Amino acid sequence: MIVVTGAGGHLGRLVVEGLLGVAPAGEIVAATRRPEELTDLAERGVHVRHADFDAPETLKSAFAGADRLLLVSSDAVGRRAVQHQAAIDAAAGAGIRLVAYTSVLHADVTPLIVAPEHKATEEALIASGLPYTLLRNAWYTENYEVAIRGAVDSGLIIGSAGEGRVASATRADYAAAAVAVLTTPGHENKTYELSGDTAWSYTDLAAEIARAAGRDVTYRNFTPEGHRAALLDAGLPEAAADVYVSFDRDIERGALADTPGELRTLIGRPTTPLADSVTAILAT
Repeated sequence: MIVVTGAGGHLGRLVVEGLLGVAPAGEIVAATRRPEELTDLAERGVHVRHADFDAPETLKSAFAGADRLLLVSSDAVGRRAVQHQAAIDAAAGAGIRLVAYTSVLHADVTPLIVAPEHKATEEALIASGLPYTLLRNAWYTENYEVAIRGAVDSGLIIGSAGEGRVASATRADYAAAAVAVLTTPGHENKTYELSGDTAWSYTDLAAEIARAAGRDVTYRNFTPEGHRAALLDAGLPEAAADVYVSFDRDIERGALADTPGELRTLIGRPTTPLADSVTAILAT
């Protein structure tokens, strides 16, 4: 059986749906903190089990009988390393034969502020002795959904990334890679640097929004200080503003621009173009 943690989240749900296309429902476990929200999957034959990283006793029963696990990284920033360690310990106890973990692009060397917890999890997974696959995902194009929708009204994308580039892909692209790793052989103890085929700048993003929306949209580049002030004026909390400015600083320095092509290879098709993603976001 294959267990997917965070199965009620955006990525986890897509992975479960992808698995249903290639594996019997009875061989899939959707692990989630809120099983009551996944009754539709249970009705389709998927095993829906309660799993809470903060309650390690639930992980033992959630992982029972499985041999492959997708450990979708927790959204509890600041507690993730501890939570993930609990999942790794439970996987070892359950006899899991492959743990795939959704990390971040170049987790071992990137300056991204989200990287340390991912790096710590990777190190814990390797130290466990369990066969592993590190799925080092770059940015999701959906990370920009709010900015894309807002730009239709304001005519602006704002940031402080200069002409730095982002090799994003969609959640569906990354989910397809996870499905491939969980259902095909030869991925043990491998690290995949996953990103979109083409890196784009915020200027490119503004142009794609303009094309899809049929109105003028431009990118306004600020200094980091000006960017932070604009975000605070828009109502963001200081901590969130600092995170966004930090991301743009690292984008400007090239931290998310790498296009090694490993995602395309894993999923057997090109990654979703930015233009298609923008069109889809504005169509919903």
